[in-house]
Amino acid sequence: MDPLLIGALIGLTTVFILSLGVPVAFGLGLVAIGYLVWFDGWFSLSVIAETFYAGIGHFSMVSIPMFILMGAAVASSPAGKDLYEALDRWLYRVPGGLIISNLGACGIFAALSGSSPATCAAIGKMGIPEMRKRGYPASLATGSIAAGGTLGILIPPSITMIVYGIATETSIGRLFFAGLVPGAMLVALFMAWSLFDAWRKGYKLTGQSNTGFTLWQRVQILPKVLPFLAIIVGVLYVLYGGIATPSETAGVGALLCIILVVLIYRMWSAGRLWTVLSDATRESVMILMIIAASELFSYTLSSLFVTQSIAQSIAEMEVNRWVLMGMINLFLLVTGFFLPPVAVILMTAPILLPIVMDAGFDPYWFAVVLTINMEIGLITPPVGLNLYVINGITPDVRLPTILWGALPYVGCMVLGIIILCVFPGLATWLPDLLMGPGG
Repeated sequence: MDPLLIGALIGLTTVFILSLGVPVAFGLGLVAIGYLVWFDGWFSLSVIAETFYAGIGHFSMVSIPMFILMGAAVASSPAGKDLYEALDRWLYRVPGGLIISNLGACGIFAALSGSSPATCAAIGKMGIPEMRKRGYPASLATGSIAAGGTLGILIPPSITMIVYGIATETSIGRLFFAGLVPGAMLVALFMAWSLFDAWRKGYKLTGQSNTGFTLWQRVQILPKVLPFLAIIVGVLYVLYGGIATPSETAGVGALLCIILVVLIYRMWSAGRLWTVLSDATRESVMILMIIAASELFSYTLSSLFVTQSIAQSIAEMEVNRWVLMGMINLFLLVTGFFLPPVAVILMTAPILLPIVMDAGFDPYWFAVVLTINMEIGLITPPVGLNLYVINGITPDVRLPTILWGALPYVGCMVLGIIILCVFPGLATWLPDLLMGPGG
């Protein structure tokens, strides 16, 4: 059978299996094993265990559960509430300051947690009721937080960037640097649209909060927030300064976050610490299982010559490289509608990266473009995880209202991708400046 036809069958089968609600790791593993046995016979089962373990048998994998533990420690404490309050107290006189506070808190909390759902939940619980109380439209209040939560997979330390680095054997440090400026650009685009949308819907951006804050009240909350910001700066400095590896840096960052939440928020009880550890373990196992199953899935595609045939077919297409990039973006956008970011990256990045590099594109620039596509998938149906998180926080706001409020931010992300295509240096300048040119 033609490898491209086999690839089409595998793709359709995968979409069907996952659409049934089967967990991603089990779905990928089931499809991979099924097609291996079908085409290579029962003898192929002998390589499954070794291939599965090979997907996670790297020291660099340690960074994933450690960064997740770092985020779980913050997400399970009142740190998100204090971060939101601190920004609100300092920005309450700025026109549209509450919107800026919410999106700024999303950006900072995303850097602390590396998780989009955790960012939506932590900031949304405080921000959405407050915005609605002050008269902001429900679509803007919910849509802005849903979009702001997506920043968790772009702004470092990002779990998806780590997964991309492992899958493509690229530098995780350079990937983190590459995401900084585009992440800040998206925050600015989100803020600009939010302010415009509030203005056009009649909300008066007077720059006055319902309650003023004294200088002492603004300074009083900083000791609870600044230590966590210091951890972010310290992690980035240690990682980018070449002082420690990503795994070592993540381990120290996780330990410091746990110590801070224990000291600042008095989380002495074993029950509360167990919640942090169990949440981190659950998410880590889920991601690592997806990585291992994706390795088996990739092995199946490679052994059946699907990967090689797809790469050859794309390489033989005589089209402009930007047309090629447009097709790749469309493909990533569609897959992001149905699959979580980690699964898409593991399944597509090893295939697409050689094609992208042959076309003359920078691999770290492509990582940012790919990640923004995955962000879009987080606020678009049918998966749209952030939409459901926001709906769980505000059940009185209908899901279509949240979706319509989030869709303009999809436009902001598409605009961000276009800006990156016109000015690729936004993603490559900082890594080249601090780590030298090259891969």
